Amino acid sequence: MNRIFDTHVHYNEACYDEDRESFLADLVTSGVSRVTNIATNVVTSLENDLYTRKYDFMYGTVGAFPTEVDCLSEPGAMDTLERLLASNDKLVAVGEIGLDYHYDDVEKSVQKEYFEAQMDLARRAEVPIVIHSRDAAKDTLDIMRSAHAEEIGGVMHCYSYTKEVAREVLDLDFFFGIGGVVTFKNAKKLKEAVDYIPLSHIVLETDAPYLTPEPFRGKRNSSAYLSYVAEAIASIKEITAEEVCAATWDNACRLYKIREESI
Repeated sequence: MNRIFDTHVHYNEACYDEDRESFLADLVTSGVSRVTNIATNVVTSLENDLYTRKYDFMYGTVGAFPTEVDCLSEPGAMDTLERLLASNDKLVAVGEIGLDYHYDDVEKSVQKEYFEAQMDLARRAEVPIVIHSRDAAKDTLDIMRSAHAEEIGGVMHCYSYTKEVAREVLDLDFFFGIGGVVTFKNAKKLKEAVDYIPLSHIVLETDAPYLTPEPFRGKRNSSAYLSYVAEAIASIKEITAEEVCAATWDNACRLYKIREESI
């Protein structure tokens, strides 16, 4: 059985409340050996501290989503994130952070301020960053370059831009999170990017419960569906799904600085 590492999930979402224990137990038997539960605010960062201590196969992050960064203006919020990183070595990154211009929920200037502040946090803690970037490619890359993000390292979560933008992300030596969207028939731009991106810089992700791959589109997502993502990448790369799973496992361990002997 392939070892699968889902690098980006949100298993503290309410849609898992009724069956979380059995759901997570089933993942392990399905070949999913490791997941990283991604924070979106201070509350979910604190939850990740608890979850990663409870579940052996789960790693986590701390941080605030671009449209939730207001939580970081609360007294002591950034100190809380820094304390969590220092006290739990299974909290392996800062994320998901970045820019989201799709909605006008938070001013762009505020998003940029806290994107930079959380990158600084990651640098101090010596952990990578998980970047969310939606309709904001230029500003995201400009901030990454000015902050020398290549010195921090990380992943562009749910990569959705062109292969031309991918070239610039590769220049910063970042990984690319590829998930269910690559199985969609109309995902031509992403498939072209995946064809261009070296396998050495791809990691598997679901963004569960969101972005469920075909043929389960519209249902609650699960790390167990990553085999369909691996098959889609394999088809594009003209290799086997087994090769995709093996390479992305190694890539995920490099991304999150997880030693094989700790697994």
